[in-house]
Amino acid sequence: MASISRRALLISGGGAAALITAGALTWDKTSRLWWRVPGVDKQRTEGDVDQPGVRWIAASEGNLRFADRPADFTIDRVVIHVTQSDFPTAVKVFRDPLHQSATHYVVRARDGRTVQMVRELDVAYHAGNRSYNERSIGIEHEGFVDRPENFTEEMYRSSARLTARICKKYDIPIDREHIIGHNEVPGADHTDPGRHWDWKRYLSYVREARSGLGAR
Repeated sequence: MASISRRALLISGGGAAALITAGALTWDKTSRLWWRVPGVDKQRTEGDVDQPGVRWIAASEGNLRFADRPADFTIDRVVIHVTQSDFPTAVKVFRDPLHQSATHYVVRARDGRTVQMVRELDVAYHAGNRSYNERSIGIEHEGFVDRPENFTEEMYRSSARLTARICKKYDIPIDREHIIGHNEVPGADHTDPGRHWDWKRYLSYVREARSGLGAR
């Protein structure tokens, strides 16, 4: 089924006039409601996080779809992103419902500080591909693809520990088939994480961190 582009809802004059453009009711928008069916609702506690050492800052509900992963969708990928902005800007736009995208995690460059913005059980709009959104965890990294100095040791290490825990939790192999760049998502028009992202270094750190977590 071809996706229908989302369009803005404009309300002005204290409700005196409202304009709903064509295509406002999309499959993504209506499918966000399925989780409300009795027996499907997954209880959540505000502020809960899925991994240790991360801080919760909620993304807008307009940038995700509530779900019950992995019960409804198998999680078998981690998608690596680069923000093309600074850390505060990335967090800010993911809290904006008009942005219509967000990742599960954002990692800061200078110290590896990580915030979680979407629960892992939910589908974040991050990959630009519905199937990959449903099957993956998205991790943003503060910086710009053409600035290798943004990819600090602290960022690599912190992100690798996070990815290692995700791989353990969902039994995801640590390889380049299952840990991929945004640019490798089918149909993607993004270039991140770019040629300066050191995949060999990153995967070695993920494997090292995973070995330190012990058996399942």
